[in-house]
Amino acid sequence: MRDSQIFSISNMRDRFLNIVPPSSVSLLFVIAILVGLGTGFGAVFFIKLIAWVENIFFVRLPSLAPQLGRGWYILIPVLGGLIAGPIITFFSPEAKGHGVPEVMEAIALHGGRIRPRVVVAKVAASASCIGTGGSAGREGPIVQVGAALGSTIAQWLHFSESRIRNLVACGSAAGIAATFNAPMAGVVFAIEIILGELAMADLGSIVLAAITASTVARAFLGDAPAFAIPLYAVQNHLELFLYLTLGVVAAAVGVLFIRSLYWFENLFDNWHFPDALKPMVGGLLLGLMGFIYPLFFSQEAGGIPNIFGTGFEAIEASLLGQVSIGLLIVMIFLKVLATSFTLGSGNSGGVFAPALFMGAMTGGGFGWLVMQFFPGLIDSSGPYAIVGMAAVFAAAARAPLTAILIVFEMTDDYRILLPLMGAVIVSTVIAQHWQKESIYTLKLVRRGIHLFRGRDIDVMAAVTVEEIMDKNPVTVPVDMPLPELVQLFAETNSHGFPVLDNDGKLWGVVSLRDLRRVCPLDGPVPHKLQVRDVASHNVITAYPDEHLSDILPRMSPRDLSRLPVVSHDDNRQLLGLVRRRNIIRAYEIGVVRRGFSLGNFPGTPPGTASGEFTLAADSPLVGHTLAELNIPEPFLVIHLRRHGKMIMPHGDTKLQPGDIVTVLTRDGNLRELERFWLQKSPPPKRDASDSPEADADKTAS
Repeated sequence: MRDSQIFSISNMRDRFLNIVPPSSVSLLFVIAILVGLGTGFGAVFFIKLIAWVENIFFVRLPSLAPQLGRGWYILIPVLGGLIAGPIITFFSPEAKGHGVPEVMEAIALHGGRIRPRVVVAKVAASASCIGTGGSAGREGPIVQVGAALGSTIAQWLHFSESRIRNLVACGSAAGIAATFNAPMAGVVFAIEIILGELAMADLGSIVLAAITASTVARAFLGDAPAFAIPLYAVQNHLELFLYLTLGVVAAAVGVLFIRSLYWFENLFDNWHFPDALKPMVGGLLLGLMGFIYPLFFSQEAGGIPNIFGTGFEAIEASLLGQVSIGLLIVMIFLKVLATSFTLGSGNSGGVFAPALFMGAMTGGGFGWLVMQFFPGLIDSSGPYAIVGMAAVFAAAARAPLTAILIVFEMTDDYRILLPLMGAVIVSTVIAQHWQKESIYTLKLVRRGIHLFRGRDIDVMAAVTVEEIMDKNPVTVPVDMPLPELVQLFAETNSHGFPVLDNDGKLWGVVSLRDLRRVCPLDGPVPHKLQVRDVASHNVITAYPDEHLSDILPRMSPRDLSRLPVVSHDDNRQLLGLVRRRNIIRAYEIGVVRRGFSLGNFPGTPPGTASGEFTLAADSPLVGHTLAELNIPEPFLVIHLRRHGKMIMPHGDTKLQPGDIVTVLTRDGNLRELERFWLQKSPPPKRDASDSPEADADKTAS
């Protein structure tokens, strides 16, 4: 029965491809429209599902036990965490958090491939979270759902990797377009954040998907802007300076949001507590906040604390200038905490809407202060709340074009476009200075993933200097006569050596180029000169714990072929030397580690063997760093799993009991591999002079 079903599905696919030839771009456009339709209907279903869950938990459930009163504000988020936690932990871990980084990772590392089950898990977990008061947005889940839909269809049709990426971007654009009724912002979001670059080949299909999804959403949810507000305008050109100042304040709030969210995420990730129950704890903290703050600030939306859910009602009230200054200021920090409790504990939802909420409160509070200090300059704090929304989101997401367009389309107000653009650019630039990574990319960087234009991972960022440096390089004394240096160059076939002073400290570096400046080829050798007379005294150095991605910018512009490695405690204590051939070795390590994240080992030669070893508590390797183990050169540690989580191995990674280490060996010697990793006695300390690197130093540069 199952085989016949697969056969019929394959026939359907083949017939579809016969109708629309895959060689034509028309096929991609047709699939993009289908992705837009699916994402649009999915967004409508998801939004209505959230409303249904909210009605169950905040209306019907409290009616069964009205004597609990405000106690339901504590209990309901806890129940939501109890529902969402197991779904995320046991069904689809990708549903954890705000979703967009997972889509970016799929684009960069997995060719856009996303598991179909993510759709079910993300919808169920996020609806449970947001519908029970979780402080998160609905756009992140819908983006992930749209991306998964596009990826699934593309994989089913056996599309190329570039087309899979394109349809993932189509689904992401459709998600934003359907959620906020903002097709232009959806297109720019997909290009600016998901893909990271603009390619004209991608643009047509992304636009079609966004338009289709927005049309579906408008048919079921209405075509009015997200917020019904009057049109505002700049009344005095001096206001532009105030809006630029608002950009600075918005940058501070955006950076605060990023750091708070990941501080709580670190706290919960490092807490030895069942992952499935952590969202419940976050819900408890959120519920306590929701219980307490309305006792002091009575303004609520629909009987639900403003810090719960997406908070769109509170945003609109701020845009209309109907919120008191005290509540505006308090709500900024309460929303930061509420979202950090919700998403930091591992629950599911987006960060787009919370950032807009914080921005509306920030801009509204700033506008209120302008009214007090500059009476008569403005009539309402509303326009500042609008600009604040875009500025805070831009500061958090580093997506200025998306921020400008999303607010423009949500408010349908074009008359404050100039201050909007100015504040967004200021907030983005300043936030970039204060916090290098955005709220999306920081999550990836913490996993060891460095994106370039949304596509490439920086493989060199996974390798430290200590892992590949020559720990026993050939050195020369500063007072060595030049004829001896010439002879050493000839014997070793090297192109340079570190120079040590009489105390054994690093004095400089001498290269073959330095020698040729005073001693041309086939010319006489000046016998009276010493190494000190030709060597470079002021040299660029590296530290052993730096990554190769950190030192390459020092070497390339200066055309340096080697870099001495020194101690942090003493910049003249030579620890090793990094050469160009070491860089090639580092690239091989980085490529293999990247390949492991992709599920394969690209670039490894035939005969390469791999092994996976679990370290027992009594293993002599436990407690040592990888650098201290003096791992033989043929062995390459490419992966380390601890408590179910992947750790990118570095030289300073200290092994712990229960660690599962994955190792490659170049010569395919599995017996030697097992003998080293399963040894019962402490690993012998090898003399650096016996290392393969030291041997190679005598024969190659």
